[in-house]
Amino acid sequence: MKKVLLTALVVTSLFACKNATETKPAFNVEDAKKEIAELNKQFEDAVSKSDSVSMANLYAEDAKWMNPNAPSVVGKKALVSELSKLLNAGIASGKLNTVDVWGDENYVTEEGNFQLYAKDGTQIDKGKYLVLWKRVDGKLMFFRDMFSSDLPPAPVK
Repeated sequence: MKKVLLTALVVTSLFACKNATETKPAFNVEDAKKEIAELNKQFEDAVSKSDSVSMANLYAEDAKWMNPNAPSVVGKKALVSELSKLLNAGIASGKLNTVDVWGDENYVTEEGNFQLYAKDGTQIDKGKYLVLWKRVDGKLMFFRDMFSSDLPPAPVK
């Protein structure tokens, strides 16, 4: 009986030591920046093609799009509709510029700025954004997207 108890203690100790020394792979912010840069490029390409469906497909199912002066948009169907309205209002292209990235393997926050252009190349808006990216099935997806313009508000009529 003592031999069985001693063996159980040794085995338990070995597993405890093994688990204590195992480490998770470190979060690599440079890899996250590269992944975000590629996803932002896909977003820009979809804007230039007026493709609200491709834009919405970059968002997680439970994402929220929090645009200024409006309630949050939740769900892909609503997001496709809202993005389509914006694209039809005259946005022909956009540029996203990442300023900073931080987080962990599951959630990454991106701070950046943006510019939006009309078909004739005129800049129609510029501002800043915060995006919380969520890893879904191994891929980063927009989870929370909030932005605001740097331009003054339109005058009240």
